[in-house]
Amino acid sequence: MGLILNIETGTDVCSVALANNGTLLSLRESSSGRDHAKRVAVYTDEILHENGTHAQDLSAISVSKGPGSYTGLRIGVSFAKGLSYGLGIPLLGVGSLDSMMEIIREEYAAGLLEIDNPTSAVFCPMIDARRMEVYTQLLGWDGNPLSNVHAEILTENSFIQYRGEGKEFIIFGSGAKKASETLAYSKYMEIIPSARGMVRLSEELYNKKQFEDTAYFEPLYLKDFIVTTQKKKLF
Repeated sequence: MGLILNIETGTDVCSVALANNGTLLSLRESSSGRDHAKRVAVYTDEILHENGTHAQDLSAISVSKGPGSYTGLRIGVSFAKGLSYGLGIPLLGVGSLDSMMEIIREEYAAGLLEIDNPTSAVFCPMIDARRMEVYTQLLGWDGNPLSNVHAEILTENSFIQYRGEGKEFIIFGSGAKKASETLAYSKYMEIIPSARGMVRLSEELYNKKQFEDTAYFEPLYLKDFIVTTQKKKLF
């Protein structure tokens, strides 16, 4: 059991949560743009101050390990690794898609989502990868994977074996809105990445001592970062 700082920066959302023994204490987040480098440290300081604690009191740092935005993930992981190394505490890596599945379960338990039969439904968290591409993985209600994490170019045939009359195929995440216009017989739910979805998972990793190597840990980018040059000449 521990006091864990959870950091999610893999999308347009910058989110930081403090949890103690698997219970959420405080949450700060914004989806106003990709100014994560400024916000993540400010949110961390605010949360610690709000709870009358200090960085030295933390048991571990948990960070979203992707998939997601190359720049966003890099910012979050760099910040988390710096804290982990500087404080001499463990680093935990939580999958972005897994944490969104946690939010689905929490919202359903609270009566905020309508799902006919969760145990037989197929869940498809999606993170926007621009154009008609998403980072995704198919999951069961218990969180067990039904596919590998991968980049999917959305077409009307994507995941077709899981969609159809009488089947509940639930899509959610930052890439799900555009997918809902392409994937017939899918149910869209407005769930976005948040550090609150990391709380139970990071506590579980901490208790099992499943720590990352702070020096060599890298997030799951799925695609290489490509630097583009401006085609239009200014002079």
